[in-house]
Amino acid sequence: MQAQKFLSASYQNGHQTQDKTHSQEFRQRYQLDFPPIDIEAIDVAVHQILGAVGENVQREGLQRTPSRVAKAYEELLAGYRTDPAQLINGALFNVDYDDPVIVRNIEFSSLCEHHMLPFFGHVHVAYIPNGRVVGLSKIPRIVDMFARRLQLQEELTRQISDFLDEVLEPKGVMVVVDGVHMCSVMRGIKKQDAQMRTSARRGILRENPQLEAAVFALFGLDS
Repeated sequence: MQAQKFLSASYQNGHQTQDKTHSQEFRQRYQLDFPPIDIEAIDVAVHQILGAVGENVQREGLQRTPSRVAKAYEELLAGYRTDPAQLINGALFNVDYDDPVIVRNIEFSSLCEHHMLPFFGHVHVAYIPNGRVVGLSKIPRIVDMFARRLQLQEELTRQISDFLDEVLEPKGVMVVVDGVHMCSVMRGIKKQDAQMRTSARRGILRENPQLEAAVFALFGLDS
């Protein structure tokens, strides 16, 4: 009987979340449901870029480069075309647990929207459940959904925290992102060891400094 109640509650949670994530307002807010990427247009554009920098686009090493770049962008920018309902796939479960759930050191890579150069690093996520939790594998998938697009690290941090806050409706959420940006390593200031840290807090993890510090400690970070 208890198992039936658990399954029924999980189904209801998944159904409610699916209804929310299918709404047009939700998908617009999180920049989802973009049209398919135009592989041919990217191929042509890369040909033009190679010619513009003075390269011979017919030499052996570059002949297939435009199509390779187009396919790479299709993969690197797949986050715009992720179905959040399918991503979560009903993996929301009722639990009687109200201590922090921590997932740390989630690797990510993204493209800076200013120079379209990579930035990468680790995301640390914590939330305080309010009666339900999400399957463990879903949090790295949520990170990827927002990382695989043109991004700012600040926006990536905010989007992950807002999405978790809206879908899980927890007591609190904290997201910390540590990133290394190729636009400041390869060009510009050319500082090899410069790292950027951003954070976002929601609910009681924004309101309670002691709890916030405890979560930072669980991340293995200095607050």
